[in-house]
Amino acid sequence: MARITLRRPAHANRLEPADLDVLMGFCAQLRQDSQVRAVVLEGEGRHFSAGYDIRRIMEIAGDSATGPLYNPFEALVDAFERLPQPTIARLHGGVYGGSTDLALACDFRIGTPATEMFMPAAQMGLLYYPSGLRRYTERLGVRHAKEMFLLGEKIDAAGMLRIGFLNELVPAEELDQRIAALTQRLCDQAPLAIRGAKQAIDALARGQFDLTAFKQLEAQTLRSADLKEGVAAWAEKRAPRFSGH
Repeated sequence: MARITLRRPAHANRLEPADLDVLMGFCAQLRQDSQVRAVVLEGEGRHFSAGYDIRRIMEIAGDSATGPLYNPFEALVDAFERLPQPTIARLHGGVYGGSTDLALACDFRIGTPATEMFMPAAQMGLLYYPSGLRRYTERLGVRHAKEMFLLGEKIDAAGMLRIGFLNELVPAEELDQRIAALTQRLCDQAPLAIRGAKQAIDALARGQFDLTAFKQLEAQTLRSADLKEGVAAWAEKRAPRFSGH
């Protein structure tokens, strides 16, 4: 497994432009690494993250007089969403601004009673980028997406669980244990099947499902050594030993 830790605790792990370059480098590395079977994203200190510094987006807008803008934070979150490995967001304390979308880009989000979130875009005069609006609407539904973006009210951990932002809510002292258990479960599964299922589910949710590409991946899986090992292990009532081939 891989662990990515945001480490700017004095500023609630706020992300700066140089951080985006580092994180994009991690994403590129992970896309090529067939040995990593799960990724955990976490923040150091009291909070998960305060998101991306809005002043950096304003600087980009100021440098471009007309036309659409390239948003480097949007590109990062999209890259994280498309990682082939399943991803887990370890959420504690504040999940603010753009970091809410970064967490939504993960496959699983586990929080504690102290976890809270809010999206202050409208309060700051910001129209959010399109893929972020799509993720919110896709994962939380139109009703909750509108509540988050139009009202911008703070939501506590129980509310985050209720609207489906959190997959699970666990006591703070059990958070690391639960993350470890989920990570181990993901690492124990067949990598080809896990990656194929994640890719297909995300594509279906985005309305971009490619049946031809999926059938090729399905055929690869059906001919894989992992499927033979999984069937043999099931029959022999033992734990399988998957190789990813």
